[in-house]
Amino acid sequence: MSEQPGTTAPDGDWMIDLPWALAALDTAVALVDGDGRVIHANDAARSLALRLDPSATPERLLALTTTDAAWQAARRDGQWTAEVAIDDPSMVLEVKLYSGPEGRADRRFATFSDVSARSVREGELQQRHDELQRTYRRLAGAQEQLLQSEKMASIGQLAAGVAHEINNPIGYVHSNLGTLQEYTAALMALIEGYANALAADDPASARETIRGMRERLDFDFISGDLPQLLAESREGIERVTKIVQDLKDFSRVGRDEPMRPSDLERGLESTLNIVWNDLKYKVRIEKHYGTLPLVECHASEINQVLMNLLINAGQAIGERGTISLATGSEDDEAWITISDSGCGIPEEALQKIFDPFFTTKPIGRGTGLGLAICYSIVAKHHGRIEVSSRVGAGTTFRMVLPVRQPASVGGSDAPAATPEG
Repeated sequence: MSEQPGTTAPDGDWMIDLPWALAALDTAVALVDGDGRVIHANDAARSLALRLDPSATPERLLALTTTDAAWQAARRDGQWTAEVAIDDPSMVLEVKLYSGPEGRADRRFATFSDVSARSVREGELQQRHDELQRTYRRLAGAQEQLLQSEKMASIGQLAAGVAHEINNPIGYVHSNLGTLQEYTAALMALIEGYANALAADDPASARETIRGMRERLDFDFISGDLPQLLAESREGIERVTKIVQDLKDFSRVGRDEPMRPSDLERGLESTLNIVWNDLKYKVRIEKHYGTLPLVECHASEINQVLMNLLINAGQAIGERGTISLATGSEDDEAWITISDSGCGIPEEALQKIFDPFFTTKPIGRGTGLGLAICYSIVAKHHGRIEVSSRVGAGTTFRMVLPVRQPASVGGSDAPAATPEG
């Protein structure tokens, strides 16, 4: 039975003067004896019980929201807290149970707070969070598709040049195989002549015949040309193999793969190999490579950045020019610079070059996505792109990446690209 405010329970001096203090609280409080009976409940507790049922008592409130296991946990830990949805699904109560230690378990009380509104807000927030998560996943998928589409578009622009780079060695390998076939026939004929001579009763008598055959088949020339022919053919096949492997590495999708330590210099050389046919007729390459550590990144994505920068550098050069490549590292960062001696970028355009769909190229020659995607990829890697340019003197792009990615990869604190006049 609940005590009325202003009374004192007969079974403990710890409750002296408590009722009048509890009556002043807005929080529902029930004092409970060692047998789990309510020995005092304040007005807030009785009001809360009546909200459940016009005939409900604090004992009913306690029974609906607590269990023996909960009290055992409170006695073990000193306190137990949970949110309890009661019969009315629109009402959620936060229940806190407090219990004295072993030997003083009779000192127990419970508090009840109506957190229905908070629970609804939390549910709405969780729903919005889930919706944002789904939207983020959709955006991440769309971004990956955009990256892959732009990557394939870049390869498409280079397709003719890459085909030439492959067809050229394939052409001379095919020609060498035809010559090798002729050499093989001549050598087989010569071997057969030697076999016939050895099978004769007087092998020495066939000496002049063999000598004449060697001269007719030009054996001395074949023996000198054959090693060179094979070496040239092998070099051509290796050239084709490297181009195919570079294309495979470049076009690989690595969305779900973790970032791994990668050789940026090797990636730069691989990408240069892919775009070389578009550059070699008008560009001289200068290389100033420093010492680079392995850099934690998605290598295929960084190669895409390098390809876009190399293509842009080549397109900025008119008839003849120079592209300088430099690498280095300092302060746990690695960097690559790509400088061209081309037309340069006007000051008014320099501030917009990383904006999506902004391009200074003629209609049909650029989508305006190349540098925007470069920015996105480098920002994802917690790096930065610095650019300096002067009209008529050329442009330099400097890509800087951390050697090791911070723990929270994918956060919103990625540095921005930095245009410098």
